[in-house]
Amino acid sequence: MSRTTGPTTALDVPTSEHLAAATDAAAALARTISGTVLRPDDDGYEEALPGYNLALDHRPAFVVRAATPGDVALTVRAAVAHGLGVGVRSTGHSAAATGPADVLLDTSGLARLEVDPLSRTATVGAGVRWQAVLDAAAPHGLGGLCGSSPQVGVVGYTLGGGLGPSARTFGFAADHVRSIDVVTPSGDLVTATPTRHTDLFWALRGAGGAYGVVTAMTFDLIPAAVVRAGALWFDVGDAPAVVHRWRELVTDLPDAVSTSVVRLNLPPLPDLPAPLRGRAVVAVRYVRHGDLDAPDPLVDALRTTAAPVLDTVGDLPYSALGAVHADPEDPMPLLDRGVALRELPAEAVDAFLAATPADSPVVLAELRLLGGAVARPPAVPSAVAGRDAAYTLFVGALGWPAGPPDAAEHLQRVVDALAPWSTGGSLLNFAGPRDAASARQVRTAFGPAAYDRLVTLRRRLDPHGVLDPTSRWAVVSDRVG
Repeated sequence: MSRTTGPTTALDVPTSEHLAAATDAAAALARTISGTVLRPDDDGYEEALPGYNLALDHRPAFVVRAATPGDVALTVRAAVAHGLGVGVRSTGHSAAATGPADVLLDTSGLARLEVDPLSRTATVGAGVRWQAVLDAAAPHGLGGLCGSSPQVGVVGYTLGGGLGPSARTFGFAADHVRSIDVVTPSGDLVTATPTRHTDLFWALRGAGGAYGVVTAMTFDLIPAAVVRAGALWFDVGDAPAVVHRWRELVTDLPDAVSTSVVRLNLPPLPDLPAPLRGRAVVAVRYVRHGDLDAPDPLVDALRTTAAPVLDTVGDLPYSALGAVHADPEDPMPLLDRGVALRELPAEAVDAFLAATPADSPVVLAELRLLGGAVARPPAVPSAVAGRDAAYTLFVGALGWPAGPPDAAEHLQRVVDALAPWSTGGSLLNFAGPRDAASARQVRTAFGPAAYDRLVTLRRRLDPHGVLDPTSRWAVVSDRVG
């Protein structure tokens, strides 16, 4: 049985043939793998379904909780043999919904973590989160190029490029990868490096997991013990003055500084600092590497633009970098969308502010400065797209029922408002929903040559679409967009 009829989504109704095949595959895997197979009638199946994003409806034929890389290979081979799709999830931050003719392959149990202070590298399994890497590297004065939330999985984040709060200084996380252990869509376990499986190594660094199931990754660490970092939080009434002043000040920042500005509607949660609870705010995030005694003119100028309701900028252990963005850790139904911007004139800031009023269902609207090391290609070419962008726009809203049923439309209005200054593309980590619009944005960001190379590689490696083509990483596919 072949998956030649296109992608399976969570809304598809499986045929009796698929159901029989899934039953056979689950039974075979239960006898052969070290991990666990969970079928819909098994205890633990329902608990195994939710990831971080509760807006995604997972209803797979069965779940495989892999305990070893061999389990991953056996699962993919079984899917190929039985004509099933495979959706892959670790922390669930970037996973797509998995349909009833698919296997949900949970790699969170691949928890290998090794830090080598001599070579300044880390090797991690697919289930390792960034905070574990930061904690293991900190005693050696080292750190990893994590995202804004250290609770995100290392592998999934890096496969999409990995644009974090130190990106202007060190570039994308994908730029620092040395090797990748990956199970191909045919079920072979290989190691991709700059000299072995070079097309796979190129694609997996920036174009995501549509080319194989990554089981482990080795990457360079950076020297980072303490940084100057934090956020200036202002009442939303000061947003026009703060965002316009931020725009004026960031045009000639040194590469040592990475920064973003965000408009947030915060809930009245007791674990939030008292000045922020239940409040609409605008916050400027700031991270600077290098001499801790050097001045911070951006921060100093913004402190005089308006009075912060909370100021957390100071010397911060790099292992505590998650405090800068303070992203929520609890699962939630989240909708998001992003687009890359070629410029940010004053008119664009006005459009941004008008499209994100304090009473908007858009609970997060961020402008992030790019440039610096982000714009420089790595020594070993990768598929990372969007290096030519000057800024990114990222917007988020709570999905139904936590948010309004038309939340996605509100997100699109913000993106449309910034369209005159957009590159037309989107960085893969910020691509948003798994739809044709996002697919077109990502295709534009890659450009014709890289996109054609990726599609050719995907057709060669996965001709039957075994790896779930509804996932964010499969927007690079002839099946989508």
